[in-house]
Amino acid sequence: MSTRSTKTKPRKNASGRKRTNGYTGKDIQVLEGLDPVRKRPGMYIGGTGKAGLHHLLWEIVDNAVDEATNGYATQIEVTLHKDGQSATVTDNGRGIPVDVHPKKKIPTLQLILTTLHSGGKFDGSNYITSGGLHGVGSSVVNALSEELVATVRRDGKTFEQRYSRGKPKTKLKTLRKSSRGSGTSIFFRPDAEIFSSVKFDPELVADQLEVKTFLNGSLRILFKDEARGTKQEFYHEGGVSEYLDRIVAADGTRSVHPEPFVIKQDEIVDGARLEIALRWTEKPRESILSFVNGIPTRDGGTHEGGLKDAIRSAVRSYMDTHSLMPKGLDVSADDVREGLVAVLNLFMVDPQFQGQTKEKLNNVGARAIVSGAVRLDLEKFLNARPTTGEAIAARVIQSARARAASRAAAKSVRRKTSLSHRLNLPGKLADCSSTDPEECELFIVEGDSAGGSAKQGRNRKFQAILPLRGKVLNAEQASLSKVSANKELSNIVQALGCGLGDKLNLARLRYRKVILLMDADSDGHHIATLLLTFFFRYMRPLIDEGVIYIAQPPLYRLDTKSETAWALDDKHRDKLVKQLRRKRKDLKIDIQRFKGLGEMMPKTLNETTLDPSSRQLLRVVVRDRDRLKTDQTISQLMGKDSAPRFDFIMQNASHVEELDV
Repeated sequence: MSTRSTKTKPRKNASGRKRTNGYTGKDIQVLEGLDPVRKRPGMYIGGTGKAGLHHLLWEIVDNAVDEATNGYATQIEVTLHKDGQSATVTDNGRGIPVDVHPKKKIPTLQLILTTLHSGGKFDGSNYITSGGLHGVGSSVVNALSEELVATVRRDGKTFEQRYSRGKPKTKLKTLRKSSRGSGTSIFFRPDAEIFSSVKFDPELVADQLEVKTFLNGSLRILFKDEARGTKQEFYHEGGVSEYLDRIVAADGTRSVHPEPFVIKQDEIVDGARLEIALRWTEKPRESILSFVNGIPTRDGGTHEGGLKDAIRSAVRSYMDTHSLMPKGLDVSADDVREGLVAVLNLFMVDPQFQGQTKEKLNNVGARAIVSGAVRLDLEKFLNARPTTGEAIAARVIQSARARAASRAAAKSVRRKTSLSHRLNLPGKLADCSSTDPEECELFIVEGDSAGGSAKQGRNRKFQAILPLRGKVLNAEQASLSKVSANKELSNIVQALGCGLGDKLNLARLRYRKVILLMDADSDGHHIATLLLTFFFRYMRPLIDEGVIYIAQPPLYRLDTKSETAWALDDKHRDKLVKQLRRKRKDLKIDIQRFKGLGEMMPKTLNETTLDPSSRQLLRVVVRDRDRLKTDQTISQLMGKDSAPRFDFIMQNASHVEELDV
């Protein structure tokens, strides 16, 4: 135990200014109503980018889907309005209650839309299964919307109430005293002060709405895009089995067996029900799309774990029973699932999600529910179809042998790594001291000046720096021999150590993170695009393995008396300025624009861009269903034929607010 003098020097904040110790009760803020949502939107919707914006729409749509899932609605209508920045979701369910709440003495509709953790889904009496259980979805949408209008048809009347940024603008009023049917309609316009962009993506919306109908076979969804003047109706009575067929067809990979395994159990235990469709393909990896009560669980969870347990157990049992397991071959669970494509939709009464955005299911019991429901049925399916069972077994054995060969090659390479780590490396590379690829990072940096700052600011143990000179070769317009002869690109290949094109061997890769660090301007974006084109055309396995990242250096520094903030671009700067001046309009803000990374002090570059604990990285991902589209886009925009580029520029010129030449 140690003691220290009370005469300590005042500490400095990020801007280098001294801080006082005047931390008192007046500094404690109490956020009431929906203020916490507007203060920290990321806690409720995951972020304020494109995904967060669309999360608002999913919250309202999921409420309507809950009505359908529980038998109260049959149709949902979603409209994106002409401005592209507002939407309306209408269902023919029961309609949100509008009577005065007995405790709060305000209309129930107003209570639901203005109070966190209020709703009718907590005790299970009104909704047997639902996606929204926290009682915050509608109120969060209201809090983060510049305008929201709720229209309710029930009890033979039509009611309306208007809101702005979470607060009622009108009292609940009766629009019509005589109305047929029932249902709820929510119009909302996301708040431009909160989101970096408030433009909805019609294609993304259409895709997600269609998925909802795959997961709810009796549901019809009508999607209207007023900007394009289009209407689409989604209805898929085939359910998850039809969804599986769509996914496999979109992948363009051959199935190992003709008939998929499909299971649908309406009553398992405690009100849970289950729908699963799966099949093995020649894909080099597994693909499991899991849902709980129709909500996509992108990070999986216990239900997905139960499915994996059942598949491993059933397939291994089948192979053991029929003596199909080769002696001496180690078959892992990954080998069993390689090439598997599956859709899992679990409906349960009280799902416990990790976070408000519901990315992962945490219910411990869900694992046993899914595993118990699937294992025996899958084993019976295989035993009843010997041709299918043997084809799947052959696929598993092929995967196990390939994995064993890969492990042997990787082990051999690792034995040599420490001896050859520094041989035949480019002269400009400032390598790291570690020889473990799993912890090593390579920053490909624009220019010698930025490279110098990065070298001084990095962690020498695991971060390597490779500066580039100017704009690299456009790999889309060059042959493999020309790419290999290019000095800048060959330096990258030498530094990575894994080869190029058909000779690329991931087992020899020297860094498991390859990070493109460019200036936050048009030249930097162009260089990053050229490098991504090179990786996509000649080193695509690096993208498939999730090795390639894009750093997010700030373009602006904003200083006030008490704090420092960093802005990625002009829009981010304007947003931060608004936030800082929300309390004090006369607040003085010093704004510094970085001309390039070379202008940054090494310490600043480390804090904002290099340090894993504080930096932001974008992982480069090409989803299987987007491969063809990505290939075509690169060919059009980076190829020798200038006509597609000209068409692209003419089509999108109106969307460009500022051109940096």
